[in-house]
Amino acid sequence: QVQVVESGGGLVQAGGSLRLSCAASGDTFGNYAMGWFRQGPGKEREFVAIISWRGERTMYADSVKGRFTIVRNNGKSTVDLHMTNLKPEDTAVYYCAASRLFLVAPTTWEYWGQGTQVTVSS
Repeated sequence: QVQVVESGGGLVQAGGSLRLSCAASGDTFGNYAMGWFRQGPGKEREFVAIISWRGERTMYADSVKGRFTIVRNNGKSTVDLHMTNLKPEDTAVYYCAASRLFLVAPTTWEYWGQGTQVTVSS
């Protein structure tokens, strides 16, 4: 098993930037693909960005492509989400997750953090 804890959320104006961090513990970090997902008010949880076990592959939702970057550090067991040019529609609770699979569907992800709130004001 792996435990993940997110940090770095907050309130930012549209056009601003934030960095979310996720620290993992437990099982070997490199055994898991890592991902960021989000759930906005009244919406289902959705895929944002995922990164493969050694970081050689990444995938992004179309809505964040070119604005968000996912990066992992296997030595530190961390994965970050760098968010730029934030928009009000990016407002959501952001979740870090771990999975032995590299798929975008949230239902395929095994381990989840508690989430961190990101609010983008217009």
